[in-house]
Amino acid sequence: MLIAHVALPVPLYQLYDYNLTKPAQIGMRVKVPFGKRNAIGIIVSIDHQTNIDVKSLKNITTIIDSEPLFTPDIWQLLNWAASYYHYPIGEVLFHAMPVLLRQGREANKTQITHWQLTELGVNIELTALSRAPKQKLLLSSFRNNTVDSINVSTTIYNELEKKQLITRVNCQADNIMWQTNFSANPNLIKLNQEQSYAIDNVNKQSHNFAVFLLEGVTGSGKTEVYLNIISNVLATGKQALVLVPEISLTPQTIKRFKERFSAPIDILHSRLTNQQRLAVWLRSKNGENAIVVGTRSSLFTPFKNLGMIIVDEEHDSSYKQQEGWRYNARDLAIIRAKLKNIPILLGSATPSLETLNNVKNHRYQLLQLTKRAGHAKPVKQSILDIRGLTLVAGLSQPLIEQIKIHLHNNNQVMLFLNRRGYSPLLICHDCGWIAECPRCDRPYTFHNQSQKLSCHYCDTPRAIPTQCPKCGSTHLVPIGFGTEQLEKQLELLFPNTKISRIDRDTVAKKGALDGYLQSIQQGGAHILVGTQILAKGHHFPDITLVGIVDVDGALFSSDFRATEQFAQIYTQVSGRAGRETKTGEVILQTYHPEHPLLNVLLNKGYQEFAKQTLKERQQTLLPPFSYQALIRAADRNNHHAQKFLQLIHDRLKEYGDNSLWQLGPMPANQPKKAGYYRWQLLLQHTNRQLLQLILDKLVIDIEKWNETSKVRWSIDIDPMNN
Repeated sequence: MLIAHVALPVPLYQLYDYNLTKPAQIGMRVKVPFGKRNAIGIIVSIDHQTNIDVKSLKNITTIIDSEPLFTPDIWQLLNWAASYYHYPIGEVLFHAMPVLLRQGREANKTQITHWQLTELGVNIELTALSRAPKQKLLLSSFRNNTVDSINVSTTIYNELEKKQLITRVNCQADNIMWQTNFSANPNLIKLNQEQSYAIDNVNKQSHNFAVFLLEGVTGSGKTEVYLNIISNVLATGKQALVLVPEISLTPQTIKRFKERFSAPIDILHSRLTNQQRLAVWLRSKNGENAIVVGTRSSLFTPFKNLGMIIVDEEHDSSYKQQEGWRYNARDLAIIRAKLKNIPILLGSATPSLETLNNVKNHRYQLLQLTKRAGHAKPVKQSILDIRGLTLVAGLSQPLIEQIKIHLHNNNQVMLFLNRRGYSPLLICHDCGWIAECPRCDRPYTFHNQSQKLSCHYCDTPRAIPTQCPKCGSTHLVPIGFGTEQLEKQLELLFPNTKISRIDRDTVAKKGALDGYLQSIQQGGAHILVGTQILAKGHHFPDITLVGIVDVDGALFSSDFRATEQFAQIYTQVSGRAGRETKTGEVILQTYHPEHPLLNVLLNKGYQEFAKQTLKERQQTLLPPFSYQALIRAADRNNHHAQKFLQLIHDRLKEYGDNSLWQLGPMPANQPKKAGYYRWQLLLQHTNRQLLQLILDKLVIDIEKWNETSKVRWSIDIDPMNN
């Protein structure tokens, strides 16, 4: 009798045993009886052993697949990741599958509808669609090869089809002809010596595992290096995976990829339909696409012949999953490249300290681009002391005067403020009552445009009260400022200038960002206001002034990573100024002009900041010179979570490892969220392997405790937010 050990998508660490009465292989999906229902699971192993009474074993109901669902490298990666992150294997395996496959859909190719421009669609003037802005946007996106980055309803496509501007093409994706007729369009950009050196070094290692860090100042031409390396990969008939932090923020990059390669390129992100995601997954597995560009979870896409992985903006915290299975896609991408024996390139203007430490220890090879591409000149940077100055929505008069000068020269200005909404506080002027989210015990953010209060922790909205619930006063006033208020103030100061606000609120509608970017690319006087969305991957040739409105909060955070994150954002944002031939200027407003971090960044740059910060981390034994795990627990009555973590604390003491350092149990940085009271216990060890062994043992203990069922708990390996 053969026994199949099956992983199910449940938050438990065990496998479930079933009789295997028909031929099957490891990695296939099966339907099995589970409780009162049938569930879909994945066979993890097959043998003759079981710890259950053989007579009580149930049979597998259905074998769904005719072959293993996962490629060998993905299967190895997921099993390694479940062990490293101490997360149930069933949930890990199902996380890595498209939703339709989780639901039992057969992994077969289906006929796919593609849209393409007609001859009329290519030649018609866009002004002919002025009365239909969404149709105009869609047609423009077809012409710019950015249609993947926008989302409009099927009705808009149908309207363009009725006007004979686009047409449907049904095709069965069943060939890999791109490999025999692949070509790269001519590169019109002349490479500099540093770019050529980087490309040659990566190409020499094209058949072996190697980790490269491409450290290039903002605007130094990293994308051009990516394109040249990928061209070499595709020329050998292999595929490439490019990870980006947020796909919706990089339409310009996607456009350049499509212009360069006459080969099928797929884009993977959360805004695709389930059917679209499955189609990309199948095309990749069958070798029918050449390149996949995608966000975090696209790391788990199977490829027929993967030859290269690129992780753009490798430092970005978006690569770390913050809910459920808390993996880091950058770190797992390196493991995948190692398993596949292929090179991986990490790119960033501001590499993470972990990555720089790996370079220092010769685990990664460093490639540097120190010169800005083309004729771009160094940016002029200055600190503006705002102590004693009158501020209007965060703007000082000296900054306003500089904005006027740059706009007068028909240039563009970017103002950075990492706080969305109109104001972060709504308060009663008479009694001091503050509008707070009862589920999080945090102030609501006031949004003037939508006339609502919103909790930025649990995303719960509520109507603005007409009067104070405590004293009955109608004198409710917003305190502080966000991007929405900044935009309103700029409209008053510069009534004849175009203003675009780019934050999570304004780009929530699919396609909205593409519209903003097209407007900005048209040139002329224009003010951009936004959050860190603006810092990522955009090329704005006409921006000559970047104003950083408020940074002081980041300078005094309790999180030891806060200074690193601020330095990265500052460097990225300031790099938006002075592209092409125009001279750029960056002005940073602060109440703390003497702060050592600001002075190191402005006078010596990110590299010197990173060197000093690594030295401090080594002295204090903080990562990357130690290894952390954060155990979180939450409950609704604030009674069980702390006790549960105290049990863990006491059990770890019994293990007798004096090198294990514990901090807690203590309330989380955000003690209450969505109705749950949250506690945490931080573990730190100087030996990664010993910490892993301790956690292996701990998980077995935790599963046996009655207290475990009274809390929500999780282990976060290599946490980004303590």
